[in-house]
Amino acid sequence: MALYPKLIEQALANVIYPGTKKNIIESEMLKDDMRIAGANVSFTLIFDKPNDPFMKSVVKAAEANIKHLCEQVGEPVEVEIKTEAKQAPRPEPDKLLPNVKNIIAVASGKGGVGKSTVAANLAVGLSMLGYKVGLLDADVFGPSMPKMFNLEEFQPYAEKIDGRDLIIPAEQYGVKLLSVGFFVDPNSATIWRGSMAGSALKQLIGDADWGELDYFLIDLPPGTSDIHLTVVQTLALTGAVIVSTPQQVALADCKKGIDMFQNEKINVPVLGLVENMAWFTPAELPQNKYYLFGKEGVKQLAEKMNVPLLAQIPVVQGVCEAGDGGKPIVMNYDSMVGQSFLSLAQAVVTQTNIRNSSLPKTQRVEVKK
Repeated sequence: MALYPKLIEQALANVIYPGTKKNIIESEMLKDDMRIAGANVSFTLIFDKPNDPFMKSVVKAAEANIKHLCEQVGEPVEVEIKTEAKQAPRPEPDKLLPNVKNIIAVASGKGGVGKSTVAANLAVGLSMLGYKVGLLDADVFGPSMPKMFNLEEFQPYAEKIDGRDLIIPAEQYGVKLLSVGFFVDPNSATIWRGSMAGSALKQLIGDADWGELDYFLIDLPPGTSDIHLTVVQTLALTGAVIVSTPQQVALADCKKGIDMFQNEKINVPVLGLVENMAWFTPAELPQNKYYLFGKEGVKQLAEKMNVPLLAQIPVVQGVCEAGDGGKPIVMNYDSMVGQSFLSLAQAVVTQTNIRNSSLPKTQRVEVKK
């Protein structure tokens, strides 16, 4: 009895793909290119990605099942199985974001200092200055950009571009934006191990269509964590902007943030510090300044650490209202705080240009095994 396609398909129907718990035939993984020449059989199995973790085991199981079934019916067989991916592979790390000129991390030593508010207003401010801007909300466990940009209802989608399914960022106020918050239930806690969070972050960086950007901002989680390591291992950062309040307990953590980026193993230039909540000015007394968290603590730290002070941002009620309303206050450029954030954006441009003209390109942190 000669070999025939149905016999091969019968054997493959007993091979389960672990990712879907369905067999190869049900999963439509068998390409329509089967060739049978005497005792030789060849065909292609299609996987979603070129680095599919189950690829080798599925190919071995398919070959073993075909040989076993054919032996039972008295037909010896030689099997050649090729593999093909639906999606082209993600570019190598050093080739990610080839059309992005500057990649800047916005970080803080501790939470509650207004880092995400600064990142949102900085991104919109840079756009208002005429630059092409992207913003990645990498604060995996507390994503706030969807609300700050009035994009809580945004539904991400992908398009096939150059053989790859790429996520299309949202666009709002001249800024391209992606956030983990677009992919999780906003009413539930995100309970992920570090590896899961890192994998999600790599997807938002490498599997998205960011296009041409002058500035790509990454809003990092507070503190120093796996996420920070994932970013510096995935991308060569142009520099970091660190946000703190003038409060002494915040300054202590701010020093740790500066040290992390300046550590010889990381070696990312610190473009400068932002003193947020520098003073409180009530609306009815616009000339008055009340130093609720201490006076000029970040300014003094910047001088001590020999890094630029990029801006001092006051506390006013309008900042909170603008963030909650989904329209960053920098867009109200007639206001005092709007002007402060716009000045911050210009300061970041200036320091980035100085950094690029005086320092070599940052090297991505290599993982040593």
